Amino acid sequence: MELLIRIGLVGVGVIHLLPIMGVTGAAALQRLYGLPISDPNLLILLQHRAVLFAIVGLLQFAAVFRVEWRPLALAVGAVSVVSFLVVALLVGGYNAAIARVVWADVLALVLLAMASVGVWRR
Repeated sequence: MELLIRIGLVGVGVIHLLPIMGVTGAAALQRLYGLPISDPNLLILLQHRAVLFAIVGLLQFAAVFRVEWRPLALAVGAVSVVSFLVVALLVGGYNAAIARVVWADVLALVLLAMASVGVWRR
């Protein structure tokens, strides 16, 4: 059971850390999301988003070692993933790059569910 929890947390952590390269600037964000990032306001928002996702990812990794942090890490991860999936579903019409993010978040949701079952059973 512990292995499933750790795999789930690490997997969700990795998924949340992937956008951190967006902090380096517009070119990295354009590669991530398939959008031209020419507006400085959009650049600020997306770079800040990258930092916030890194915080969520680091919390997931910390919870691998800090058992008492696991419920919080799972809840924060679930809010992050589910909120994005709901927004993507409601808005629709997204490009191929965003579709990759949607599928990554579906995978993250499965990993979160797996880890949550493990934590609940302990």
